[in-house]
Amino acid sequence: MFEQIDESISRYIQLTAEELEQFHSLLKYKKVRKKNFLLQEGEVCDFEAFIIKGCIRSYYINKEGTETILLFAVEGWWVSDLSSFSEQVPSNMFIETIEDCELLMIDYKHKMQLFEKVPKFEKFFRILVQRSLGVLQKRFYASVSQTAEERYVAFTEKYPHILQRVPQHQIARYIGVSPEFLSKVRSSMYKNK
Repeated sequence: MFEQIDESISRYIQLTAEELEQFHSLLKYKKVRKKNFLLQEGEVCDFEAFIIKGCIRSYYINKEGTETILLFAVEGWWVSDLSSFSEQVPSNMFIETIEDCELLMIDYKHKMQLFEKVPKFEKFFRILVQRSLGVLQKRFYASVSQTAEERYVAFTEKYPHILQRVPQHQIARYIGVSPEFLSKVRSSMYKNK
């Protein structure tokens, strides 16, 4: 059960068997059926979840009721609302399973205990936050500097493994266009091939 998460961590920090055992003891294994919420707007996010199996999306809904998808996460990725989790304040986002999922979760209290018991984990989680920020900055830059077609092509090239697992209307919301517009973009791309 811990093989994937241990492999992920070992890319950034080296842990003793005892440190890994302490980490494992703070994790909670959870199965979640597809189309279930891990977090809803207004709730305080009290977890960071490592995905063993499945696909999850994080998104916001604006005042007009339009979804903006922040990310899709699959096996080997972490998912949470970092602001809500770290500040322990209500979230303004939703985290929902797209597929049946198996997760390893750590709550806020146990993460703070982990930092005290195994300080190396501060480095690991700092690296995760830095990488997440880098991805968000690139997405923001793409949203203001690329056409919808360029954003779609970039998505298909960067995440081909997600493309087949996520409905097209959700991909449209991820790249910032309506599903109808994405359909026109895709149709135009295939005609030009």
